Formats: sequence, structure tokens, C-alpha cells
Amino acid sequence: PYYVSINQNLYLEASLHSSDPLLELFLDTCVASPARHNFTTGSYAIVKNGCIKDPTYSTYYSPYRHTLRFKFNAFQFIQSSPEVYLQCELVVCRAYDYSSRCHQGCVRRSKREASS
Repeated sequence: PYYVSINQNLYLEASLHSSDPLLELFLDTCVASPARHNFTTGSYAIVKNGCIKDPTYSTYYSPYRHTLRFKFNAFQFIQSSPEVYLQCELVVCRAYDYSSRCHQGCVRRSKREASS
């Protein structure tokens, strides 16, 4: 566990351990939940499909393509335990592959039409 006060900045870093210098990381989704094993019901999206959902989220410069640095303000779920669990999904891409998911950035998924 990592202990932090509410509204304090929470800094995170994710690194890919590989000898290939042409790999890069992309944060696709990062979700917070009051439950350790349930990241759908009652969860809160910080980043979803590469789109920033939390206004306190921001990235930090990293000199390495294989390292991501970001932060957001710590919070607590209302009427639940004081614990918040994070689950982040990262994508590994080839650097300079401009058709890769890493270079698509924010992807807004269109809603499907309900059939009659």
C-alpha cells in the first residue's frame, strides 16, 4: 500500500524493461475502484481509451520512450472504505509506427444504435 492524503498529488511511473530501444509505452486506460477485484461497478476512470477523464491528471516528461510519468490528485470514494485501488492498461508499440495505438491518442468510441 501507498499512503497519501486526499487532494495530495499522487505521482506514478510505469516502465517497460526491454533491451529494445524502439519500444514505447502508451497509457490507454487507468481506473480507480473502492474494491480490489471489481473495476467496473462503482469505478472512476482517470484515463479511458487514451482520453483524459480526470481534470487533475497530467503527464510529466520522461527522456525515455519506455517510461511513462503521470500524476493526479488523490481522492476517496464516498461512503466506502478509505482504500482506493488502481488498475492501468498500458500498450507497447514500436516507436515511429504512426499507425499504432500509441500514436492514435484519445479514441472516442461511438455508441452503437440499439436495434428494435
